Amino acid sequence: MINSFALHVPDAELEPEPLDPEQIVSGTPEVTGKVVWESADGRQIRGIWQITPGVVTDTEADEMFVVLSGRATVAFEDGPVLEVGPGDLAVLREGDRTTWTVHETLRKVYTINLGPDVAEDEDR
Repeated sequence: MINSFALHVPDAELEPEPLDPEQIVSGTPEVTGKVVWESADGRQIRGIWQITPGVVTDTEADEMFVVLSGRATVAFEDGPVLEVGPGDLAVLREGDRTTWTVHETLRKVYTINLGPDVAEDEDR
């Protein structure tokens, strides 16, 4: 894979990423995404992710993202509530349990750092 590149993110074609039905709290959210770069050891991932309106739960990875379009409320099980929209940068900690209420289809670019155990589990 090429390490240096440019990509016009708003027009990037994304692939379906099915949600686990147990994650859906309400609505019929659909997720699409595209990994644009992954380290050789699988521990660093950079990509684009999009979700349509609805409410879903998640257990987060060590992630930093920037919202390009859309709006969502991210509520942490034991912590703050984040309102994110275009131009917002957010940092999530590995293991955070969240509920995402997506008000308008949200598209973000992200970078994820996986611990050694997670990367090894994904290889299996």
